[in-house]
Formats: sequence, C-alpha cells, structure tokens
Amino acid sequence: MTTDLSTYNNAWYDPGSWLKRVCWYPVNEIIFKSAWFPFYGLKRSFLRLFGARVGKGVFIKPGVNIKYPWFLIIGDHVWIGEKVWIDNLAKVTIGNHVCLSQGAILLCGNHNFSTPSFELMAEPISLEDGVWIGAGAVVCGGVSCRSHSVLSVSSVATGTLLPYSIYQGNPAQKVKDRMIR
Repeated sequence: MTTDLSTYNNAWYDPGSWLKRVCWYPVNEIIFKSAWFPFYGLKRSFLRLFGARVGKGVFIKPGVNIKYPWFLIIGDHVWIGEKVWIDNLAKVTIGNHVCLSQGAILLCGNHNFSTPSFELMAEPISLEDGVWIGAGAVVCGGVSCRSHSVLSVSSVATGTLLPYSIYQGNPAQKVKDRMIR
C-alpha cells in the first residue's frame, strides 16, 4: 500500500457552522493573534461570545492563535503566553491556575499515517489544575496532564503526565517529582 491523498475525506468532522467559523477567523486574526491588542478583558469577552467557557483572572498575551473557541474551557487564573497555539479540533479543557508559556502548542489534530487516505484524527486535551506547559512545548491530542504536572521547555507530551511530576524530552519522560513549598 501507498499513501493516496486523493482519497482523503474528513466529511465526518464537524467543526461548527460555517457562519460561526467565518465570523471567528477575523476576530482571531485582529484581536488574538495581533501583537497590538493587549486587552485581557475584551479577549475573555470575545471568547465567551463565541462559546468558550472562561473563568476569572485569565490573561491572554498577544500573538495567541485559537482554532475554535466553542471547543474551549478555561478555568480561573490561567496564563496564556505569547504565541501559544491552541489548535483545538477537539475539546480542550484547561483547569485553574494553569500556565501555558510562550510558543506552547496544544495540538488536538493529527493524521493516521498507517492508512492510505491519511485520515484526520481529533482527540481532546485536558490540563488539570496547576499544570505548567513550558515554552515551545507540545501537548498532543488524547493527552491528559494531571494535577500540577510540568512539561519542560520544547518537550512533547504524547501520553498522560502523572500528577506533581516533571516531564522532559521527545517523547516526554518523567525526570523527577514536582515539589511545591
């Protein structure tokens, strides 16, 4: 067998109404991805307007890219750093007191490389309370980062991160326990 992209079909995938998506794209470009729009409260309001559930005290820095806010839940006192990409083709749940450092990627979508048609796969991501995703780190679809786990700079999470544990590398491996004093 060989890959045959002419057979690719993701008709099963429903990202929401075309009208909602068409309205969201310019808001995302102008309000969220722009380096010239630092107003956190207005960003939270826009996310809620488009169906996201957003807690209090959420800071969203400039340059953030959010695919579909209607698949997004953000808890209280969350920090989302510069150039974070939330590619949420599926539900992304972010708990309370979570930090997404600059350039982090939450990547719900992937492709099945073992099929000729390279089928789309979309799986949810869950970041529980107190999680820290380091700068440039990637969290893949289907991953759950348990309470207060840490994914170090430029690491790639492909499986569950245990609570109060620090992970590093590609694929990320546990390197030590997280102690909060």
